[in-house]
Amino acid sequence: MPSTMEITNVTEFEEIAKEKLPKMIYDYYASGAEDQWSLKENRNAFSRILFRPRILVDVSEIDLTTTVLGFKISMPIMVAPTAMQKMAHPEGEYATARASAAAGTIMTLSSWATSSVEEVASTGPGIRFFQLYVYKDRNIVIQLVRRAERAGFKAIALTVDTPLLGRREADIKNRFTLPSHLTLKNFESLNLGNLDKTNDSGLAAYVAGQVDRSLNWKDVKWLQTITSLPILVKGVLTAEDTRIAIQSGAAGIIVSNHGARQLDYVPATIMALEEVVKAAQGRLPVFLDGGVRRGTDVFKALALGASGVFIGRPVVFSLAADGEAGVRKALEILRDEFELTMALSGCRSLKEITRDHVMTEWDRPRVSPRL
Repeated sequence: MPSTMEITNVTEFEEIAKEKLPKMIYDYYASGAEDQWSLKENRNAFSRILFRPRILVDVSEIDLTTTVLGFKISMPIMVAPTAMQKMAHPEGEYATARASAAAGTIMTLSSWATSSVEEVASTGPGIRFFQLYVYKDRNIVIQLVRRAERAGFKAIALTVDTPLLGRREADIKNRFTLPSHLTLKNFESLNLGNLDKTNDSGLAAYVAGQVDRSLNWKDVKWLQTITSLPILVKGVLTAEDTRIAIQSGAAGIIVSNHGARQLDYVPATIMALEEVVKAAQGRLPVFLDGGVRRGTDVFKALALGASGVFIGRPVVFSLAADGEAGVRKALEILRDEFELTMALSGCRSLKEITRDHVMTEWDRPRVSPRL
């Protein structure tokens, strides 16, 4: 097992996390739905996209900065919402918040965090988004959104792919539940902070009991009546839903299959990205999460039209491996790899990354063969 000092890529954090964490916790973070085809495909699909690098470009200065919803960040790599981070490390979301701020990027806090919006805000300055699950009791939603606003969160990432929890067989086998010393901090005062022990996944039972499966596009409009924060719709995979998201007033879209934890046999997000980008017609930014493990993956997503990417599991595994320092290291590795990919592709800024810098299986041949 490599020590965190010897780590050279973010994938290596996973084996350290696997050694350190109890099986129930590692399995919860690592697994996908059912056959886990989409879980593997999220990674494999990136490997089928190849580069068309441009050479002899002066790349002595490279600018990775970008703006997301008007906020300037150091790189187009942001932290996705992942639940219950104190299962990975005692400092949990506090450590992730500090590491994200140190990297100059955005952290998205999960509704199901083991630290509250107020606690995360108390770590100091930083641009943070709040991921929202809509509960059956809408007063809970209103309270939660208000608390996120008051704590200085800058946007709501509304998860739209989870009317019910996907079938994650490891969680069923392990009878997954939150360790007894932890709670879902945002819901503690509402007496909804604990998962019950069940013969199934404790989280699946909790979702079935609390999360509103009647959630629909009207609720996206309703959300805009209770908050002035911009709303990112997280979990869009089709052109049809992209068009409705625009009509419904979304400020952005996150192309996501929930880390392949919901519906199995959906395409890899990098495969769904271009369809969504084309349907968006530049009217709102499109982001991607799912399977990003290398700087080359970040570049591929941007070349196919993403405005940025969010990373989930690498954050949780690096957190488990070495707390705040681990997450800092993971973000730094991805940043350095991405910068190198830009240099070797002949791009000095994000706007110079174009569709012509990559080739995919569905591209037309560029040169007609001589007869």
